[in-house]
Amino acid sequence: MHQSLTERLPTPPPEAAALSKALLERIADEVAAGGGWLGFDRYMELALYAPGAGYYSAGSANFGAAGDFVTSPELGALFARTLAHQVADVLATLGGGEVLEFGAGSGALAAVLLAELDRLDCLPVRYAILELSAELRERQHAAIAARVPRALSRLDWLTQWPETPMRGVVLANEVLDAMPVRVFGLAGGQVWEHGVGLSEPGLGWTRRPSDPDFEAAVRHRLPGAVEDYPEGYRGELNERLLPWFMGLADTLAQGVALLVDYGGVSAEVYRPQRTAGTLRAYYRHRLLDAPFWWPGLCDLTADVDFTAAAEAAEAAGLHVAGFAPQAQMLLHGGLEAVFAEAFAAAPDEPARLRLAQEVKRLTLPDEMGERFWGLALSRDYEGRLPGFESRDFRYRLGAGR
Repeated sequence: MHQSLTERLPTPPPEAAALSKALLERIADEVAAGGGWLGFDRYMELALYAPGAGYYSAGSANFGAAGDFVTSPELGALFARTLAHQVADVLATLGGGEVLEFGAGSGALAAVLLAELDRLDCLPVRYAILELSAELRERQHAAIAARVPRALSRLDWLTQWPETPMRGVVLANEVLDAMPVRVFGLAGGQVWEHGVGLSEPGLGWTRRPSDPDFEAAVRHRLPGAVEDYPEGYRGELNERLLPWFMGLADTLAQGVALLVDYGGVSAEVYRPQRTAGTLRAYYRHRLLDAPFWWPGLCDLTADVDFTAAAEAAEAAGLHVAGFAPQAQMLLHGGLEAVFAEAFAAAPDEPARLRLAQEVKRLTLPDEMGERFWGLALSRDYEGRLPGFESRDFRYRLGAGR
């Protein structure tokens, strides 16, 4: 990272800096044990999820305008209230059921969604949250208790997939983008793997020729031939999709999974013009030029390849029931009615202005409207999914869908 940028970044508090330094020592030990090499997926796993030190497991994650990133639920209540209507439709079709949210962050989505389901008289028999971070579990409990205390008796926190299959809805908002990825590069007509090395200045990139399996996986995923890409092209490959979707398939006996995330189909994620890939590191809303600054204190993320996600879901035995940009998913899933009701109930003009701005952020193409996509998966479910019915974008995922 350029020193000038580092100097402009806010200095972490002493306690956070100490945790990061301890994590850095652990990472350095793994680099040394690997002969000067650590796969980037392992580095990303440690930086985000190392117990007691990772970004999401040590309380480092900051949500909202004052934090490192803003998710749709953090903008206000419109996203979650609209999503609640789709959840209510599924639960009504099933005659009741459960909801499982995977990685609930600050609890903003769960709190508003439960409050809206309560208002619609459609609370699930159980609302489970799969969350590894004890600190985030506390935040989630507080958010739900403040907004809809009568739902607390239906809450259940998990640290792994449920042992008993469920009927109902699984929600995963901005989950796939935080999965550890392997990083590849294309040079000299061959595929390289980029990993993490250690030198005098600290952690940095290093590379080695890819193993045959990884090279085959990269070549399979790229829409074009390696020779068609510019020299030095870099990208990411998520090899953890299939195991995750197999866990989802084992969990969902009947119902729908709704996944919302940023990214695109393979042809967009791996277009030749995207020479630096999609891997990004954020600290206090600042985009960093390398992912190694204060490990454990920065968010690391990569765009979701929805073609790969859909293929993995189908391989796990799930049906791809819908694929749509977030704007369509919300506008045809009840956003207009939710907005009109909220607008009419707003106490003053500033509140109405905030609602209008929230809708714009959620739906405009150059904001979240077409940057984020919704993927609906189903098992043994024939009911409607209004947010995905007006136009079917599944054809963009690949032939045969």
